[in-house]
Amino acid sequence: MTPDEALAVADSLAEPTAVHLPIDQPVWRQSLAHGVPGIALLHIELAAAGIRPWSRVRNWLAHAVSAPLTSGTSSGLFYGAPAVAYALARTAAVRPGAYRSALAALEPLIAADAQWRVAHANRRIDTGRPPVLAEFDTLRGLAGIGAYLLRRDPGGEPLRDILGYFVRLCRPLTDGGQLLPGWWTQTGPSGRPDDDEFPGGHANLGLAHGIAGQLALAGLAATRGVKVPGQVEAIEALCDWLDSWRLDTPAGARWPYMITREELAGRPAEVANSGATRRPSWCYGTAGLARAQQIAAVATGDIGRRRQAEAALASALTDPGQRAATTDASLCHGHAGLARIAADAAADADPAQARELRDLARELLAAADPDPSTGPGLLEGTAGTALAALASTDEPPPTGWDVCLLIV
Repeated sequence: MTPDEALAVADSLAEPTAVHLPIDQPVWRQSLAHGVPGIALLHIELAAAGIRPWSRVRNWLAHAVSAPLTSGTSSGLFYGAPAVAYALARTAAVRPGAYRSALAALEPLIAADAQWRVAHANRRIDTGRPPVLAEFDTLRGLAGIGAYLLRRDPGGEPLRDILGYFVRLCRPLTDGGQLLPGWWTQTGPSGRPDDDEFPGGHANLGLAHGIAGQLALAGLAATRGVKVPGQVEAIEALCDWLDSWRLDTPAGARWPYMITREELAGRPAEVANSGATRRPSWCYGTAGLARAQQIAAVATGDIGRRRQAEAALASALTDPGQRAATTDASLCHGHAGLARIAADAAADADPAQARELRDLARELLAAADPDPSTGPGLLEGTAGTALAALASTDEPPPTGWDVCLLIV
């Protein structure tokens, strides 16, 4: 996608009434992933650059807050009150004071909800029971809420509580005499029991749904000076665990999407090899995991691990097999998401590696052919692809819209 094509996408979404989706329904009105708040991010970015009018932003955000918002355990960074607050806060990032009263109403709810969820999770840990994915992940859980708090209230207790929870989450569980990772879930990746594919559950490694979101949050917080006791040690222990599942191939390091109970017991080679030809996307795969580990390495000052992560990312983005497996333009699992990861990773890389990653980011954007049939959303639709196309590969977006992805 070119910048001109991105502008055309934005113009086609100029007003909520122009979108042929049921955006008045709560699932669309409150969804950062698929609906109104995510589309608003595109207009915020263009208005901040002086390219399109702020009136579009006001109209979309007015639609987002036109009815009560979901809060509590049914909400997360990508849905409900935190999702709408995120779009409001991105406006405030470039227009200080904007939406002050709305944020003043929403943010205490988000903070209180975060602390309640941490307290509930700590009680669960005390019993020795495993978590559900929605407890800790980026899309629905505490990693995503932590990403919001890190930018809006980095010195507050709610974020420190989440980081303290991360430390506990990284401690092993024991079930039936078998040692399991502390984030082991008894379900499949859908969040529902799946005794056919995932008997005994799984350990999810993804940045969207798995432990990589917590790793990235802990690393980003530490880099910004927000630390709790045991945080650095937990980061290092988690990175060591990921090392044990790294598959070194002639085309570079790879990681599987998830680990099953059977694999945890024996790690059969054919399962480890399955990670070598899967797409290396943001939500699952080597690209997101490599960026999370690079962030962790920057936080802990581990130069060797940082370079290893950067090499893994570069090889995943140049490997013909993995590139062939990437077939859409989206942020979630397509070219736009890989481009944004490469650009953000370049900011932390050695100069030569940074140049390669920025070149790859531009190449990936050129390959991001927008598909209107995917809808206008942020994660899988045209708004997200357009945001990536408008972003510089040398500087972070002025609104910081990609903060929600936990890659910066």
